[in-house]
Amino acid sequence: MTLKQSANDETSQIATVLLDLTLDPRDNSDSKLQQNSLFDPVNRIEANDHVTGELLPSIGRSLKAKLLEATGEDIHDLKELISARLTEGNGETLFEIGVEDDGNSMMFTEEEYQKVLLTMARVVSDLNADYAVVEKRVRDAGLKKQQDIVANLMIRKRISAVEDLLEIRIAVVGNVSTLLGVLTKGILDDGRGKARVNLFRHKHEIESGRTSSVGGEILGYDSKSQPITHPEGSGRKLTWEEICSRASKVLSFVDLAGHEKYLKTTVFGMTGSAPDFVMLMVGANAGIVGMTKEHLGIALSLGIPVLVVVTKIDRCPPKVLEQSIKDLTNILKSKSCRKIPLFVENNTDVIMTAQNFVSERLCPIFQISNVTGQGLDLLKNFLNILPSHTNYENDKPFHYEINEIYSVPFVGTVVSGTIMSGVIHVGDRVLIGPDSTGTFTPTTIKGIHRKRVAVPAARAGQSVTFALKNIRRAAIRKGMVLLPYEKDKPLPKCSRRFEAEILVLYHSTTIKEKYQAMVHCGPVRQTASIVHMEKKVLRTGDRALVEFEFVKYPEYLLLGSRLIFREGRTKGVGKVTKLLT
Repeated sequence: MTLKQSANDETSQIATVLLDLTLDPRDNSDSKLQQNSLFDPVNRIEANDHVTGELLPSIGRSLKAKLLEATGEDIHDLKELISARLTEGNGETLFEIGVEDDGNSMMFTEEEYQKVLLTMARVVSDLNADYAVVEKRVRDAGLKKQQDIVANLMIRKRISAVEDLLEIRIAVVGNVSTLLGVLTKGILDDGRGKARVNLFRHKHEIESGRTSSVGGEILGYDSKSQPITHPEGSGRKLTWEEICSRASKVLSFVDLAGHEKYLKTTVFGMTGSAPDFVMLMVGANAGIVGMTKEHLGIALSLGIPVLVVVTKIDRCPPKVLEQSIKDLTNILKSKSCRKIPLFVENNTDVIMTAQNFVSERLCPIFQISNVTGQGLDLLKNFLNILPSHTNYENDKPFHYEINEIYSVPFVGTVVSGTIMSGVIHVGDRVLIGPDSTGTFTPTTIKGIHRKRVAVPAARAGQSVTFALKNIRRAAIRKGMVLLPYEKDKPLPKCSRRFEAEILVLYHSTTIKEKYQAMVHCGPVRQTASIVHMEKKVLRTGDRALVEFEFVKYPEYLLLGSRLIFREGRTKGVGKVTKLLT
């Protein structure tokens, strides 16, 4: 065979593989078939697969051969493939063994499966990572009477410094405190609120059992996917520093108020803390109450993926539970939600939902009991493999949003919030503002803490606290920002007026000019009045371009930011389209 012929054969092989990847016959089928095929592991192509890495086995040795009889070159290829996926997954990736890239089964026996695990251990060890088998199943091999083992491995890098921790923020709304206590403290509830007491921040919260403020808890997972919980029987609680020193991935739970009385605080927590996901809690005995719909509506307005946890299934009569589930699925399938509810009943469902949760339409539903522990393992496994898909830009200018302010003895003023873009180091000069007159003040970062651990630097996407130099607490308010200080450049501009495209979700009568409502936009929370509209009046369901003016002082806004405005039962959503003076 000539060199030209072999080159042509190789080219045709690549073209065939690429055509198989792109020209999928399912693309022309109806939507129901597409929904079913979404959860079929045979038909799935990994979202974070690099085509170049995945094509290697198709052209040369098969992936099965590389895993079973690994040569030095095979190990190098596998390292490159997994390293690329770890980089794309921010330090973790889910790797499936037992299925070829074209969907054909590898037909692994138990002996071969153990051999593959040894190869994977060798590969990930050289990448300074560990793996854990999060799901293993033996599929029916038909008439061949052979074993067909398929497994999913969670590969995660070992983290040596807290500033490199993978963090996922989850806003939790509803009857949440008990579940967070069970997840983070590693204990079951006694049915009388034992697990939630440690989470409350105020005396009145302990007395009433209701969360009224924005609280925070963390759940750590190490590189081997084991949850880091408090040691049993010792009575000693792990500090955040101890959890972070042992963890490779941290889930930051933002505990939000579920009661109607504290809805303003809940909306601020959802918009200001920049959560990646929302966990909606539904009591099986109470069912879908008014506030549950309210919280679901806020999450949908902000475009945040939602997972639902149905609690108290141990004390709920079967008929009541059945009705609650029916109501929940009806709401999720309704025209306003357009979600695909999926009940998670085993680890296979966990893997499918976690991998495809990037779709805003998918809504996994867990049924658990905090007293008996039923269903908790599935939820913990889901949280362990839940990927982070929010992209933050480290190469853009520094931008930090303030959502909490503290005054710490012997330290001074400390602010808490999220870095939206850029990188910051201890000692950097920054601007804080805008104040009531719309100006920015220079200051210096004295110290940076992440998860209560001092770090030398922080980057985009991380929730951190800064100690600020020569700034009084009274001069700062929630909604301010920190921006880079550049000596010769003009100060950043802030806006008293802005134009937004809005959709009125509900209003009992009509909205006219001079109408006032509370506007939530990121960490900004201030009353604004409508000074101009393209229509004379707005009713429920209307869309329009509207000009808002803040009542008290100017704010720093970004074009394209999502906003929510509310006043009493009136609700609306929108997007900032133009910044005015």
